[in-house]
Formats: sequence, C-alpha cells, structure tokens
Amino acid sequence: MGRLSVILIAVLLGIGLSSLMVVNEGERAIVARFGEILKDDVDGKQVTRVYGPGLHMKVPVIDKVKLLDARIQTLDGAADRFVTSEKKDLMVDSYVKWRIMDFEKYYLSTNGGIKSNAESLLQRKINNDLRTEFGRRTIREIVSGKRDELQNDALSNASESAKDLGIEVVDVRVKQINLPANVSNSIYQRMRAERQAVAKEHRAQGKEQSEIIRATIDANVTVKIAEAERKALTIRGEGDALAAKIYSDAYNKDAEFFGFVRSLEAYRASFSGKSDIMVLEPDSEFFKYMKSTTPKK
Repeated sequence: MGRLSVILIAVLLGIGLSSLMVVNEGERAIVARFGEILKDDVDGKQVTRVYGPGLHMKVPVIDKVKLLDARIQTLDGAADRFVTSEKKDLMVDSYVKWRIMDFEKYYLSTNGGIKSNAESLLQRKINNDLRTEFGRRTIREIVSGKRDELQNDALSNASESAKDLGIEVVDVRVKQINLPANVSNSIYQRMRAERQAVAKEHRAQGKEQSEIIRATIDANVTVKIAEAERKALTIRGEGDALAAKIYSDAYNKDAEFFGFVRSLEAYRASFSGKSDIMVLEPDSEFFKYMKSTTPKK
C-alpha cells in the first residue's frame, strides 16, 4: 500500500503540473483543443480565448498551448529594388516595427502563429506599399526632405494592409537608399570621366597661361637686351666721337709731332716680329722719319 500510494501521488502530481499553463510577461497564449481554438461567448459572438500573463489551467494532453509574443517586434529584411517615377532603380533598405493586435486573426493567418510566416507576409505587404510610394516620387524628392512624408504615407498604408494579418504596424523607416551596383559603377565612371575632362581643361588653361607668361617674359627680355645694346652702341659711338675729337684736337695743336708719334707706333708694330718681311720703295713716305731728323717743309 505504501508504494501504491507513492505512485498514485506521483501520478496525481504529474497530472496537476501538466494541467498548469504559465504565460510570462510580454506573452499571450491561445489554446487549441482537438484542433479547435477555445473561444468565449461575448455578446452573442464567438471570440477566441486569449490568456494573459499568469498561471492558468488546461486539460492535460488534450489542450495544445501556443505562446505568442505580444511585444513590439522588429522586421529588418534585406534591401529590395524599387523604381521611381522616373523609371530609375533604387536599392532601399528599410525596417518595420510591429506587434500583434488581433491574436485570433494572427494565429489563423500565419498558420498557427508561426513568426517566420508572419514576417514573410508582412514584408511582402510593406514592400508593396513602399513600391507604390517610391513609384509616385522622383529621386530628388526621395532623397530630399520629403523622405518623412514618404515614410508616413508608407506607415499609413502598411497599417491598413496589415490588419488582415492581425498585426499593428507601429513604424516604417527607410534606413538607406543606394543605386544598384551596375548603375553606381556607370555613374562613378561618368563622374570620373567628367572630373578628368575638367582636370584636362584646367591643365590646358594652365599651359596656355604659362605660354603667355613665358612669351611675355621673353619679349620683355628681348626688348631690354635690344635697349641695352642700343644704349651700349650709343655710348660706344659717343666714346668713339669723343676719342676722335681728342685725337683731332691733339693733332691740331702739333700736327708734325703727332705724325711723328704715329709713325713710331707704326714702326714698333711693323718690326715687332723677327721674321717679318716688308717690300717697300726706298723713297716711301713710311721711312720719311728714318731718312732725316729734320722734317720736310
């Protein structure tokens, strides 16, 4: 009897524990009995019984409990391609904040409250709404201050379209907007070509300016050299004229002495070489000061 009592107590304890259902804070529970969701009669309408946080009773083995997260969820999927009103492609990265509003509808529409099914359906609806909003706007409008208007319109549309899933869309945000990789590469190539053309133009202008400056400097140098040579020739001419005048004045003072000195200089220059040979007539004027010490009248 002692052993049987222990077994009976253990069985009763196991049945009692399996009859308890614990719902944590931030969760809600839906119970299905024989495959049908338990419902309550409220004002003549059948409403799904949703269990809040706490300790609840259930029928062991027969009742199947589905716990649903009632907190705000974040859906952050991969970037998707959208087309603007200008038929330009954009890669848009966005996220959605959502939570369960109607647990019965959510449970039925997501095939038993499977979160991945809910997010897949919600992502599809959000993308459709965003695609509509992007299709109504140009790139300039999207990247300008009208992005908030786009997000608000998308939130309004998503809140309406997500009701059939039993979901409340709390917020829709666009994180990042990029061009597709192939378009970005072509734009970068075009920008690079434009910058290279501008750089080439600046280099050509710089070369032109350098040629102008160089030509101006060369012209100034040529003018200055010519002016210096003109002044040098003028000074040299003046010097030669002054020297000629000095020679003339000296010659006029004593012409015979001047002639004698010039003859001596000519003799010195003519007889400076040892092998020099001169063929002259004996009565040549060149030797007039060697023939006589008295000058001719």
